[in-house]
Amino acid sequence: MRCMTLAFACALATLTWPTLSRAATLPAPSPLPASSAVPASPVASPTVATAISPMPGATQQLVALTLAEAQRLARTTDPALNAKRAQLAAAQGTLTDSRAWLYNNPQLSYDRTRRDVPEPAGTDRRREWSGGVTQALEIAGQRGYRKASAEASLTALEAEIDQARLQARVDVTREFARVLVLQRRVELERDAASLFQTTASAVAKRKSAGEDTRLDANVATVEAERALNQRAQAEEGLVEARSELAQRLQLPSNQLPQAVGEPSTLADPVPYSLDQLLSDLARQPRLRALSAREDAARSRLDLERASRYPDVTVGVSAGREGSADARERLTTFSVSVPLPLFRRNAAGVGQANSDLTAAQLDRSVGMRAAESDVRALWSRLQSLQTRVQRLQGSVVPALNDNYQLSIKSQRAGEIGLLDLIVVNRQALDARRDLLDALLDYQTTRAALEAAAGWVPEGSNQ
Repeated sequence: MRCMTLAFACALATLTWPTLSRAATLPAPSPLPASSAVPASPVASPTVATAISPMPGATQQLVALTLAEAQRLARTTDPALNAKRAQLAAAQGTLTDSRAWLYNNPQLSYDRTRRDVPEPAGTDRRREWSGGVTQALEIAGQRGYRKASAEASLTALEAEIDQARLQARVDVTREFARVLVLQRRVELERDAASLFQTTASAVAKRKSAGEDTRLDANVATVEAERALNQRAQAEEGLVEARSELAQRLQLPSNQLPQAVGEPSTLADPVPYSLDQLLSDLARQPRLRALSAREDAARSRLDLERASRYPDVTVGVSAGREGSADARERLTTFSVSVPLPLFRRNAAGVGQANSDLTAAQLDRSVGMRAAESDVRALWSRLQSLQTRVQRLQGSVVPALNDNYQLSIKSQRAGEIGLLDLIVVNRQALDARRDLLDALLDYQTTRAALEAAAGWVPEGSNQ
């Protein structure tokens, strides 16, 4: 039996050590500096490989993507971003119309008249005509207000497009990190399931031989089933995460993305400080859009107030009248002004005033909320950095050391197989905690960059 125990311990070491060694090789993240360069990931051509999905009955192609590639695809395929881009034509058309010197088009008129005039010798039939042009002129500077409103609206839309592009980049980064972590999590859970199934089989044999109790066999069986359940949950989560990322990138329905990279890179130091983020906060795309919307609302209010002044309509016309032997040539100049006695555009002014107040409130609330979000997310990022450093620098190495000691103790007969299971379980749980902390770190960093409107230098978002 002593030989069988030693053989089983060697099998455990063979199965467990690759997983734990991967956990130990993750470097601890450096402290977050005020500024440091983050090397850009090289953009490689996507690699398509056929793979069997973890879910039964589904065969999918796995498309290998780096983070840089995923971000590049998002800039061209993100539905929300493309919907914002589609609004550009309308805003540019409004601006073009507002730049016209005469906002109201001139009106042409032409009249032709046949007149029968009774005469002593019969009826004199006369054919007369007249034609003219009229133009309504704005006299209260409406053109300038209309142009300013259209320009501000276009500026706001461009800032909203920048915000949508930034949000697409952040969303893809977060979803890519989730896929990357879940890929490693699936590997971890598969190793764990294989380990605990082997342990359960060995303990069952030892129970049959009378060397282990029924309780030991039950504990080993439960651990094996839990490991299988966790593996299934990880595989299901990976399929869901890949599907969401594929949807974001608008990949074909028979393709799922495979994240290329190492989870350890998710804890790379950030190239900015809190003071830098706060000082650049006013240039955040969302706040720029809110500021431009406020300017547009103010210009519309000025336009509605100017619309109280009536447009002056001027016209000139020419015509021919009279009998054939006494034709008269008529030239007429006309001016008409409506009297604003009863309706003075109170509804338009009131609505524009309400819109301006709402825009001012949105901008004020947005500025306060953005600063608060940046500070809160920065604090959380610092906490997560400490967690990752603690797990990588203290917990995981200590558990790996415990694993080595437990192997030696088990070979020496000082501990049993179930004690070794406990040590393995702790090592696996620490690895899971590390992966979760890395994902939380990247998710929080993405949210922080979205709240602050930060974009890497040289990036097109």
